[in-house]
Amino acid sequence: MGISVVTTVIPGVRQEKEENMYQFFVEPEQIQGNRAIIRGNDVNHIKNVLRMKQGDELALSNGADGKEYRVGIVSFLEDEIECELRFVKEDAVELPCRVYLFQGLPKGDKMELIVQKAVELGACEIIPVAMVRSVVKLDSKKAASKVKRWQMIAEAAAKQSKRGKVPLVHEVVNFKEALDYASSAEIKILPYELAEGMEKTRELINSIRPGQKVAVFIGPEGGFDTKEVALAKEEGFCPVTLGKRILRTETAGMALLSILMYQLEK
Repeated sequence: MGISVVTTVIPGVRQEKEENMYQFFVEPEQIQGNRAIIRGNDVNHIKNVLRMKQGDELALSNGADGKEYRVGIVSFLEDEIECELRFVKEDAVELPCRVYLFQGLPKGDKMELIVQKAVELGACEIIPVAMVRSVVKLDSKKAASKVKRWQMIAEAAAKQSKRGKVPLVHEVVNFKEALDYASSAEIKILPYELAEGMEKTRELINSIRPGQKVAVFIGPEGGFDTKEVALAKEEGFCPVTLGKRILRTETAGMALLSILMYQLEK
């Protein structure tokens, strides 16, 4: 499975090798013409942690167009870094479909791993969902703190995996709110331990077409409550099996996202 990469080369500038290429996210207005400006916490990280020098190359993404901008460092200022544009990777690295992961709140720190791996596998948004069998109960203050940390993990994972944008981690919602948010998705998948027949799973995944929205609901430890499954089916969700083995909540989403990545990547 390969990805073709189209690049636009900027004449008169040197291109570095791909090894150890660091990626950072900037606002669209920070890339203008052949110049780019890096601001914020990344300035200290580039200067004092990575110890990059004038002329070193790094990758920038503006989170909007899916392109990768390769730039060389021109100068270090007190609170920003000025760079020159060297070339642009035109070929998008994002999946051709928008995949939304609705994750039932798990115990402990499992959500951190789920967010990290979901970003690596191409999810565009991650929505934590308080479900009937969710053991964890978060008050608003604690939930806000958790979401802030999960978003930081998503950004770090997006940099590491060279995503074109940082996936959004939503505030925690209840099951009804999650169904409402997923209502516009053309493909709605709910892995369920009582579902049978891998052929149905294959047919549903094979039916996905570029440009569609795909909503994936994953239950917490203990799985979905039967009333939740009934509500989801009323909203067009298709319960499917992922095989004969029972997968942990932190495994089920990753298994399905891996299948979707394999199916959708061109």
